[in-house]
Amino acid sequence: MTAPLPSHAQVVIAGGGIAGCSAAYHLTQLGCTDVIVLEQGQLTCGTTWHAAGLVGQLRANRSMTKMSRYGIDLYASLEAETGLATGWKQCGSITVARTPERMTLLKRTIATARSFGIEAEFITPAEALELWPLMRIDDLVGAVWLPGDGKANPTDLTQSLAKGARNRGAKVFEGVQITGTLIEHGRIVGVETNQGTVRCESFLNCAGQWARELGTMSGVNIPLHSAEHFYLVTKEIEGVHRDLPVLRDPDGYIYYKEEVGGLVMGGFEPVAKPWGMDGIPPRFEFQLLPDDMDQFQILLDEAVHRTPALETTEIKLFLNGPESFTPDGNFILGEAPEVRGYFVAAGFNSAGIANAGGAGKLIAEWIVGGAAPADLLDVDIRRFAPFNSNKRWLKERTVEALGLHYAMRWPRHELESGRPLRRSPLYDKLKAKGAAFGSKLGWERASWFALPGQKAEARYGFGRPDWLDACIAEQRAVRQDVVVFDQTSFGKLMVQGRDAELLLQRLCANDVAVRPGSMVYTALLNERGGFESDLTVMRLAADCFLIITGSAQPYRDIGHIQRHLQPNEHVTVTDVTSGYCTLTVTGPKAQQLLSRVTPQDLGKEAFPQSAVIEIDVGHARALAAKVSYVGGPGWELYIPTEMAVHVYDTLFEAGADLGLRDGGYYTIDALRIEAGRRAFGLELGPDENPFEAGLEFAVQLDKPVAFIGQAALSKIAPERLSKRLLMFTLDDEQAFAWGGEPILRNGKAVGELTSTAWSAVLGRMVVMGYARSAEPLTRDEAMQGSYEIDIAGHRFAATAQSRPPYPSLVKAALEQRRQ
Repeated sequence: MTAPLPSHAQVVIAGGGIAGCSAAYHLTQLGCTDVIVLEQGQLTCGTTWHAAGLVGQLRANRSMTKMSRYGIDLYASLEAETGLATGWKQCGSITVARTPERMTLLKRTIATARSFGIEAEFITPAEALELWPLMRIDDLVGAVWLPGDGKANPTDLTQSLAKGARNRGAKVFEGVQITGTLIEHGRIVGVETNQGTVRCESFLNCAGQWARELGTMSGVNIPLHSAEHFYLVTKEIEGVHRDLPVLRDPDGYIYYKEEVGGLVMGGFEPVAKPWGMDGIPPRFEFQLLPDDMDQFQILLDEAVHRTPALETTEIKLFLNGPESFTPDGNFILGEAPEVRGYFVAAGFNSAGIANAGGAGKLIAEWIVGGAAPADLLDVDIRRFAPFNSNKRWLKERTVEALGLHYAMRWPRHELESGRPLRRSPLYDKLKAKGAAFGSKLGWERASWFALPGQKAEARYGFGRPDWLDACIAEQRAVRQDVVVFDQTSFGKLMVQGRDAELLLQRLCANDVAVRPGSMVYTALLNERGGFESDLTVMRLAADCFLIITGSAQPYRDIGHIQRHLQPNEHVTVTDVTSGYCTLTVTGPKAQQLLSRVTPQDLGKEAFPQSAVIEIDVGHARALAAKVSYVGGPGWELYIPTEMAVHVYDTLFEAGADLGLRDGGYYTIDALRIEAGRRAFGLELGPDENPFEAGLEFAVQLDKPVAFIGQAALSKIAPERLSKRLLMFTLDDEQAFAWGGEPILRNGKAVGELTSTAWSAVLGRMVVMGYARSAEPLTRDEAMQGSYEIDIAGHRFAATAQSRPPYPSLVKAALEQRRQ
């Protein structure tokens, strides 16, 4: 007889797959034992039971890699704790390359892995054959061997995690379907089920393929979509043994692992087949979808090519089991910005077994601690916008997103599906002028403008890109003449009300209690002193502030601001991003150009730096802010969307003789690096504080109102740090870095590059990244030593710069050219 549901639990978890059971296990480890797991069918019955069970260590960044390595340690030790086998086997993994380009990518992978402390080595095709004797190698150029990788049995692993959670007090209920949620004052307080109502303090959605539909019950945006996913299982094959490594052949879209003396072979076809547009049936338990050999054929052909033995091997099982995928290929974790206390761990993109161990720990720490425990920007649910859950958009993106697992991940690779969607009023004009567009949170943004005779299409690669000459021309125009950038995608939030200043003073590390008509750059911190965002706050009136934030940050920032609004405070936060077009006018001739189109006095006394003044531009009115993200003189114009085309045309009519031209985001990025400007998600994140980032000026520790993170910063000695953001120029003018490359100090890896750019004026790469040390160092001490950058296994000497190249080095180089 099944025990009745309790009327209350501290945490309710929806979903009894590996993610839900891992979260329950880790919550109880943290002392939160009043936890119940509600599974609508039986444990593992959704996606977990048919997962392949590959477990790798390496992820895109340091934080995610730490998560994966923790999971491996957990899987290796769990059986000793619970007495239930997990099927964990450290057999290592091999990834092979068929092309020189893939080999370059793998060499970059090796460099990153070693920087993260993971054992990895390049091996020849012959050495790969010794480790995996069934494969054909005549078309391979090399491979990577990671001996710490492995595999696990998904069902056994989940049952072991569930037992560990039960042993510490958690309860698991099967056959319970959630039919609704209870929300009071913006917070979830319970769930309704087919067996009664359960009140709770926190709710965790681990419902896998059902997570999006479950989220809609509470107005929570969870953009994921199911797709058919295929693999086959063979009978025993001679030469296949239990210790056979996992094999990945990404150029053929396929992977292999050993199972009972045979092989599991699956893959990620480049053009996927979405499933479940009308919803996933609630009783879809331990079920599979019909075979589709037409869809699977591309994988089968590649598998027979790589392992000729498959041509004569009997197939024991052909499996088509749907799994959920997200728009960017990263899973979804964190507290939903729409509803307090509503957490999500879902959308694991066919990598749930590898990620769930660490993800369960992280979400448990988030629930118990009330904030993200580490830099989780890549997987944070707040990276998405409401439009990302549009069903048609999701379906189209899933066709492309599934293939990201094994696609060539080129630098600055742009996804193509579901575009164009969000467009500036100037989109058509810029396209007609040769703009090549990239996408940021759905916004189409001009990346660069084609030169005469050049197509506005980028060819991906790891060397000098074909768009660089166009970018160089734009950079020179910024430093010597004047350029207009369309930055309409900037996030724009209006914070208004009687208590707006008080709220922002608590949130902002800088003092924003300035006079109307002024702007302040500030850090938005967490309790650890790390960056939750970086903002420009414009005070328009005593009770009205306009916040300017990055294109990808408005939904994250709105959620953060609203989370800290007290019940008795009178404040409204409104996203006005689409209401204003942003044009940045910058360069030595920017003031001369603007003076031709506005009667406003633009001199230093009438219009000082960081002033915000409403001005006439042509026949329109615009809010003008004297600031330049790329360094040098400049203004940002915030123009009502309906007047944007008029203002743009007015500027170009007035600036023909000044060398005025358009510029794209690649130039913005290059020049902001040259000027030492930091970017959120690169130099700034939850694990970096303002002292480490060199942004002390964005913090006022002695301001009259205490702010979040102040206590943590007060305990830091900024003169001696064990992690610092440094800038470098690469000595070799032929070297080209893209970001993520390891930084070596005296031959030892100490960090990775966060941002890279080619400086048109200096004629070489300008880069920045965090360098770590075992002991705290002063900045002068950190600057000492011999620095190198590892680019795909080649080490290039780097010169540490005591200050950003712009203005000193750049102005000197410009002057030398003039002479």
